[in-house]
Amino acid sequence: MALLNFCRKSLKSVTKLLFINNYSQTVIQPLKNVKAELIISDKCIERLNSVAKNTKEFLRVSVEGGGCSGFQYKFELDANMMDDDRIFTRNGAKVVIDKTSLEYVKGATVDYQEELIKSSFKIVNNPLAEQGCSCGASFAVRLD
Repeated sequence: MALLNFCRKSLKSVTKLLFINNYSQTVIQPLKNVKAELIISDKCIERLNSVAKNTKEFLRVSVEGGGCSGFQYKFELDANMMDDDRIFTRNGAKVVIDKTSLEYVKGATVDYQEELIKSSFKIVNNPLAEQGCSCGASFAVRLD
């Protein structure tokens, strides 16, 4: 019985942390002041430089329709540029996004997060996201 109570308390703590972690990542800013740029975090630089070492690959970020909130982020290593791509570089790390996708994430940060169950690139602090799902993979766009 004591073990069961311990597990219930632990689960409640984890649930609170997940809720706080996922919903604290939205930054509310006036939309007219958002620059058409992406910020690349230190962790993203470190991981991207590690996985793309000695290659011509970069991290491609895109936004697609889908997910439980309407739009979802997609990340992949790529070596082919498209005509409408915007390039963002910092300390050797290269992140590329098409102009249409940039309109949904401008002003956001591309990060790399390591968690117990997975490690992945993520978009955080997206000023254009009104809400997101609990896993952080999808978001709804602010309409104001």
